[in-house]
Amino acid sequence: MQKSVTHDWGDFCSQERKMNNINTVGKINIAVGLSVMTLFMMYGFLLIYMRDFHPDKDAWIAANAMGAHFESRLVHVHGNLFSVLNIVFGYLLMTLPIAPGYAKWVSRLALAGLLMPIGIMGELYLGLPFYLVLVGAVSIILATITLALGVFRIR
Repeated sequence: MQKSVTHDWGDFCSQERKMNNINTVGKINIAVGLSVMTLFMMYGFLLIYMRDFHPDKDAWIAANAMGAHFESRLVHVHGNLFSVLNIVFGYLLMTLPIAPGYAKWVSRLALAGLLMPIGIMGELYLGLPFYLVLVGAVSIILATITLALGVFRIR
């Protein structure tokens, strides 16, 4: 007679729950990264509309290489790049056994890195000073360095 295999779903669910609670620091980075990416993708679609479909597109194209157009492309590119970095960093923080202190710093610094594209947009449309851009740039660099150190420390 063949033995039937039974699965203990209660044990499986409790084990999965235990695994999910090991390191949840990166969840916020993934959620924020996806949300901010959505906004900057929509902004990119606005730029495409302005270039291809807007009634005054010829004037917009003629002014493309200078000033605000260059800045708007920087916002779109850096917003999406830093969003992807937050998603990747969040995933790594959730899956790798990085020390909790390192993980919290990486998470917070990566989120603060989003201040760079937000700051560029603030400069462009609101005339804000460049401080947010600098804080964001330094934060994303420090997040990357801290994550690298945390990974190096894994045994």
